[in-house]
Amino acid sequence: MEEMRLYTAGISDFERIREDNRIYIDKTDLIYQLTKESQFIFLSRPRRFGKTLLCSTLQYYFQGRKDLFEGLKIEQLEKNWKQYPVFRFDISACKYKRNTDEIVDELMYQVAKYERKYGAENDSKTPGTRLKSLIEKAHEMTGLKAVVIIDEYDSPLLEHLYDDMQADVRRTLQEFYQVLKICDADEQFVFITGITKFSQLSIFSSINNLTNISMLPQYAAICGITKEEMEETFASDIAELAKFNHRTTEEIAAILQQQYDGYHFSKVSPDVYNPFSLTNAFKNKQIESYWFQSGTPTFLFEHVKRFGTDVLSLSQLQVTSNQFDIPTEAMTSALPLLYQSGYLTIKGYDFYSQTYILDYPNAEVKTGFLDCFLQTVLNIKGYDSQGFAGMLYASLIYHDIEKFMATMKAFFASIPYHDHGNAILEKLTTYEAYYEVLSYVVFSMINCRTFTQVKTTLGRTDVVIHMNDIVYVIEIKLDRPAAEALHQIDEKGYMIPYQAEGKPVVKMGISFSSTTRTVEDWVIG
Repeated sequence: MEEMRLYTAGISDFERIREDNRIYIDKTDLIYQLTKESQFIFLSRPRRFGKTLLCSTLQYYFQGRKDLFEGLKIEQLEKNWKQYPVFRFDISACKYKRNTDEIVDELMYQVAKYERKYGAENDSKTPGTRLKSLIEKAHEMTGLKAVVIIDEYDSPLLEHLYDDMQADVRRTLQEFYQVLKICDADEQFVFITGITKFSQLSIFSSINNLTNISMLPQYAAICGITKEEMEETFASDIAELAKFNHRTTEEIAAILQQQYDGYHFSKVSPDVYNPFSLTNAFKNKQIESYWFQSGTPTFLFEHVKRFGTDVLSLSQLQVTSNQFDIPTEAMTSALPLLYQSGYLTIKGYDFYSQTYILDYPNAEVKTGFLDCFLQTVLNIKGYDSQGFAGMLYASLIYHDIEKFMATMKAFFASIPYHDHGNAILEKLTTYEAYYEVLSYVVFSMINCRTFTQVKTTLGRTDVVIHMNDIVYVIEIKLDRPAAEALHQIDEKGYMIPYQAEGKPVVKMGISFSSTTRTVEDWVIG
């Protein structure tokens, strides 16, 4: 009987993974290199991307658990295994605390777990002073310097990003984190993970030698699964997933790439798959939006609303690093948080202009983000937006334009009238742009390439949809004939850029009514 394959989906303890013989992507050569990089290391990665597993692996490595690393790359690299005192703190446990007293209690509790082992004094009044005593005692008792691992350092900061607790949370964590520099003579290695990059001045005020590896090419794949790793480790799983869904392995591989691949964390980076979504797809034999099903951070969409983010501008953004790789406190737009939390990623880099191209990493992220955007930012709720998107997609696949437009009409008719005055939409220059935004959001959820406001020599095309076998060029009008939209496409030459692709190009004029607030008329040409 074939041995059952055990996945790591939802499991982040390295010891359990190795003892259960679960599938493990061997990155221990990078981990070994990382420990030699600097004394103080910071890594930013999106949620559910393997940061906690990385912290766990480092923990067991520094604890000298050579048995757990048998057969892995690090076994050939490390010749002097030592049992360092290791202190690992999960700051995400402080996330939902109601006040700073509860955060202090949680930090005290986590420190106390180690104090008993090393005989450190526990009568100090603050988490920081107790951590300092613990690190010093451990060094004195073992003769080896301590290793400190801080996972999800920013979790409570993000939870209280815009409320009255933010300043108090910041001060509480500062008091705890500043010990890391004070005790540097007693520390072998300090590793800190998070989603965002709060400035060293505000959080790690005394750690002036903190090395941020988040965008270094050599560590671009330290979390996540590369295409090569997937093909090498999961070939049988791709075949099984294909068999279960009655598809070829080539079809399934292409769908997995479209859904879960596409992350890049540096100028030069391999394609990286979301490990949580990919392994869940293999485990459940279903391709679903696992990343969004595991939770959507409320702070992100509060951030998007606060800055009045134009959803039409979030594709193919050409920006410099100081527009997205900046501390949270310095943000003047939602862009840095969208990048750091994994909703946008690097898609290209120009050496001469030193500019990056940012875009959604994959279909799972784009669809999930736009669905949440509708519900939380535009406050349009009470219907299945992805269900509408699925019907639209099926209509386009079968070239059934009548059904496509009927579905569009039903979608817009389902939106409550009072939502049309949403504050973020009031920033749009025309009411016509409202329909353009919603059309873009829904079109973008149908798993095909959708672009808006596409520049041409004579103007801007409202919407362009690229299917495998056809291109749709769409112009939108409000309270004006659809034929006028069709005429504009011809007059401005909006179809010309796509006629060289060798696929049919279809023009569509769509007219909306401000009275009925839905599709009034359409023309195909």
